[in-house]
Amino acid sequence: MPRNAPSKSSKTSSRPARRTSKGSEDDALHILAEDHKKVMELFDEFERMKEDEETDDEAKQVLVETACAELTIHAQVEEEIFYPAARDAIDDMDLLDEAEVEHASAKQLITELAAMQPGDDLYDAKFTVLGEYVKHHIQEEEKELFPKIKKADLDLEELGQEISERKMELREELGVPSEEEEENEDPDSGPKSKRRVH
Repeated sequence: MPRNAPSKSSKTSSRPARRTSKGSEDDALHILAEDHKKVMELFDEFERMKEDEETDDEAKQVLVETACAELTIHAQVEEEIFYPAARDAIDDMDLLDEAEVEHASAKQLITELAAMQPGDDLYDAKFTVLGEYVKHHIQEEEKELFPKIKKADLDLEELGQEISERKMELREELGVPSEEEEENEDPDSGPKSKRRVH
């Protein structure tokens, strides 16, 4: 059975098979791209911290834990929801297989970082390499996978809803503040509370 041949008639009876509202905040690709942007900002902030001799280890650790938590949640929703939908919608299994292997490499570094403290040998190096892996992964997803998904017969709004709901569940399970709670935190109250999510 061809992967690109879902029955359009079954979907059109209740709603359009594909919604093309570009830039919608509920679109799965928009949600995943926002995750990418958020973690890349954290990696950039870490690089600035490494250069700043005034940065304390606690601030560095909070940033690393925050980035690792965001990556853990993002990887899980991709593996549980996005990649299976993509496998049904497009023919490029190599691209999806590589994405899953890249996730495994990132998870290994996240596990190693969880057992470390700032100041430990290779702590900064491991987080920097994690950032390089993630940057490569994001580029492949956004330049190769996302365009193929846009052309596929997928309801990206519905997929986005599933991803958003699962992200909220995972945040609760891991004790990570929701995105709204993070936005409402008082910036003058100092670094976010430490949280181990690994």
